[in-house]
Amino acid sequence: MSPFTPRVTATVDLAAIRHNLARVRAYAPRSRVMAAIKADAYGHGAVPVARALQQAGTDAFAVACLEEALILREAGLDTPVVLLEGVLSLQEAAEAARSRLQIVVHDFWQLDLLRQLPHEQPLSLWFKLDTGMHRLGFPPAAAPGLAAVVQERPAWSLVGWITHLACADELDSPLTAQQLVRFEQALQGLPGPRSAANSAGLMAWPRARLDWVRPGLMLYGASPLAGKTGAECGLQPAMQVESRLIAIHELEAGEAVGYGATFRCPERMRVGVVAVGYADGVHRILPTGAPVLIHGRRATIVGRVSMDMISVDLRGVPMAEVGDPVVLWGAGLPAEEIAGWAGTLAYELFCGLTNRVHFVHKNP
Repeated sequence: MSPFTPRVTATVDLAAIRHNLARVRAYAPRSRVMAAIKADAYGHGAVPVARALQQAGTDAFAVACLEEALILREAGLDTPVVLLEGVLSLQEAAEAARSRLQIVVHDFWQLDLLRQLPHEQPLSLWFKLDTGMHRLGFPPAAAPGLAAVVQERPAWSLVGWITHLACADELDSPLTAQQLVRFEQALQGLPGPRSAANSAGLMAWPRARLDWVRPGLMLYGASPLAGKTGAECGLQPAMQVESRLIAIHELEAGEAVGYGATFRCPERMRVGVVAVGYADGVHRILPTGAPVLIHGRRATIVGRVSMDMISVDLRGVPMAEVGDPVVLWGAGLPAEEIAGWAGTLAYELFCGLTNRVHFVHKNP
C-alpha cells in the first residue's frame, strides 16, 4: 500500500469512452472508425483507453508517431495502428513494417525513404492529400501518380486516402466545403477508401462522413464545436480532475491573496487553499473568477495560480472544510468551460496534465 496520499487525481471513466464511441457510430453508421489515441489518448492514458476501445470494436487506432504505436503493440493490442505523421527515417520504416503498422505518407521524401526497404517488404500505406489545411500532404494533382506507385510494388498495399479539415468546427466554413470537393475531385476514378472527418467533421459535416472517420476529442466526451459542451452533444465526459482543500483562512477586508497581491478581499471572507497548480497542469493564466466545484457548488479562484496551489473564494460554500475534494473539471464543470477561462481548448487541458497527477481508470 502506497504511503502517499494523491494531491491531484484524474479519474478516467472507460465506460464513458465506450459510450462516446457508440455516439460516433450513431453519427456515421456506414463509416469505419479510426480512434485517435495520440498524445497518450489526449492525456487519458493510451493503453487503458485503447483496451476499452478495442473491446468496443473500434476498427483502427491513430497515433502521431512510432513511439506511441509501439507502446500499444508492447501492451499486446493487435488492432490496426495508423502512423498519422508517417516515418522519419529508414530505421523507423523498418520497425513500422515489423510491427505491422499502417503508414501515412504525406511527402515525396517519405516515398523515397520507403523505396529503400527491400522490394519484397510488405507495407500498408495511406496517402495524405493537402486539400487546404496546408500543413501536411501531397498536392491533390499527385493522387494518380501515387496510386500508380502502389501498383508498381506488389508488396505494397493502399489502405486509403486521407485529408484533414482546417475549419470543420465552423459550421458555415466555405473552406470545409471546398476541401471536401477538392478531395472528391482528386480521387475520381481512383481505388481506395477515403477519410476526411475528425470529430468536428463527422458531427457537423455529413458530407465528410466517408469510408473512415477519425474521432479524437469527442471520444473523450468534450465537444469540438464552439459554444457547445460534450453533454449537450450526447457525449459523456470521461475525465474528472480533483484536488483537495489543505487550508482555510478567515481574511479581513483589504487583505491580499497570493503572488503579486493581485486579489484583495472585498469583505471579511473565507479563502481556501487547494493543492493543485501549474506544475500539475492547471493553467497559470486562469484568472480570478474561474470556477471550481466544492460540495457541488461553484467557488472561484482568487489571485494567481502558483506552481503547487490555488486559492479559492469560499463565501458560496460555507460548509467547506479542510480535506474536502475540489473538482477542477469534470461532472458539473465542463472542461470546455475551464478552457474558455484559460483562453485555450479542452485538448490542451487534457494533454497538459503532468506526471504529478495520479490517474485512476474505472470501468475497464
